[in-house]
Amino acid sequence: MEPDLSKYQLEGDNSMYADANGLVVPVVTRAGLEVGDTGQSEGASRVSGVSIQHTPARRLWFGKVSNEAGYRSAPHHHGEAETGGYVLSGRARIYFGERFEDYLDMAEGDWVFVPPFMPHVECNLDRNNPLTWMTTRTPENIVVNLPQVSDHELRHWADRP
Repeated sequence: MEPDLSKYQLEGDNSMYADANGLVVPVVTRAGLEVGDTGQSEGASRVSGVSIQHTPARRLWFGKVSNEAGYRSAPHHHGEAETGGYVLSGRARIYFGERFEDYLDMAEGDWVFVPPFMPHVECNLDRNNPLTWMTTRTPENIVVNLPQVSDHELRHWADRP
């Protein structure tokens, strides 16, 4: 059913978000049609549901990141982007700090904020099950990959349960 837009009143000017018919309406990305052409780190699959690549969004990236069992990313940061994450399923660890000596562990239902330009390593603690994150960034999905570190340089990574 098409919405009745004749009574639709906007506050402010958001005409930059108008579609080809001149209407400002919500944009839905259907399941399975997410865009995978986004910044990547080897071993992490990032797909966007809301991004500049396929919606009128100008200052927001919102997507899903999937990590295989036992996965850990290469060191990276997200440039000027503020990053918010939510552990949808699985167990996660983020290494950070000088030489990545510090870490935080998270479980399903936990939220995390990663400040701009903060080098980190994302990990799936579980050796047998995938990890799925919901992630949002402003202004978009910036991924700056850094030089790799070995597993033994990450405290408690190789000997995790």
